[in-house]
Amino acid sequence: MRTIIFLLVKEFKQIFRNKPMLVIIFMLPIIQLLILANAASYEVRNIRFAAIDADQTPYSRELVSKFRASAQFDFIAMYPSEKMGKEAVQQGTVDVVLHIPQNFERDLQKEKKSQLLVTINAINGSAAAVENIYVTSIIKDFNKTVQVALRNAADTAQKPKEVIAIPLFWFNPELDYTTFMVPGILVLLVTMVALFLAGMNIVREKELGTLEQINVTPIKKHEFIIGKLTPFWILGIAELMVGLVIAKIAFDIPMVGHPGLLFLFASVYLLVVLGIGLYISNFTETQQQAMFLAWFFAVIFILMSGLFTPIESMPVWAQVLTEFNPVKYFVEVIRMVMLKGSSLKDITPQLVKLGLYALVINALAVWSYKKVS
Repeated sequence: MRTIIFLLVKEFKQIFRNKPMLVIIFMLPIIQLLILANAASYEVRNIRFAAIDADQTPYSRELVSKFRASAQFDFIAMYPSEKMGKEAVQQGTVDVVLHIPQNFERDLQKEKKSQLLVTINAINGSAAAVENIYVTSIIKDFNKTVQVALRNAADTAQKPKEVIAIPLFWFNPELDYTTFMVPGILVLLVTMVALFLAGMNIVREKELGTLEQINVTPIKKHEFIIGKLTPFWILGIAELMVGLVIAKIAFDIPMVGHPGLLFLFASVYLLVVLGIGLYISNFTETQQQAMFLAWFFAVIFILMSGLFTPIESMPVWAQVLTEFNPVKYFVEVIRMVMLKGSSLKDITPQLVKLGLYALVINALAVWSYKKVS
């Protein structure tokens, strides 16, 4: 135990003497959290919208006005022909073009139906899908208004009965994307810092030549790994704490559950991430090699964590691979605790899996460390 304490003192002295490292550990993640939380969103805004009104009737003008009044759409122009609308989409000056055909109002009044042509720039498939939802929603709202007007003009005794659905949104009533994104972004920042610093830790000793001096001492392998892992584990917990405070002050993110559960899970999670970093550093000779290898795993972990792409939408083989992704479990749990108020019983499956993960990866880190007797 005394040996481990001496190693911890040595590591903390090295960390606090390295001013750029302190900036990387604390200042950069805070800046990234403040920027990414406002930039990362599934919302699609400022959609450039244009219309072609070949009908020029009160109904067609009312429909165009609904799009112009929408907060998601920026009205660009009224085009006189379909050809000009297509050219605008081709040139990239317009995202959505609504083509209202001739006899639009007449068909609605006589046939009770009509058709519209909507052209959407779908180079960005995800954005196009959201834009289509916005367009459909506005058209449905317009259609509802028209149906009410037509019924009022008809015999009131023949009005059909309606079924009205009232949505009830749990955990995020205002559908605020910041509330959804900030917890996940905080997980990613803690992960990146812990993984990169742990990955370059032993390699730095190799480059400085101090690892050979440690190797000839009576320090055991597990003592060395504990001494290397613990300082960054403590700093990771501190960084998470700072991030949660910023999330509350800057973005008013709720903490419905008990914070202790979050730190309990984070304690195990950091053991996994730091173990992966130390395992990487055992097989690399330079900090550059360690950084690139850590970045390789970090990109896979992030993209398959479920933060940006729902895991349920992935292929079956990819869903199987996510079971080995530690970031996935922390993203799930931090949202469960902060937004849903989940209890220890609720997060036990993820905690058990991550605990086994931590045992395996840290055992491999100790085993793979080659110490000269």
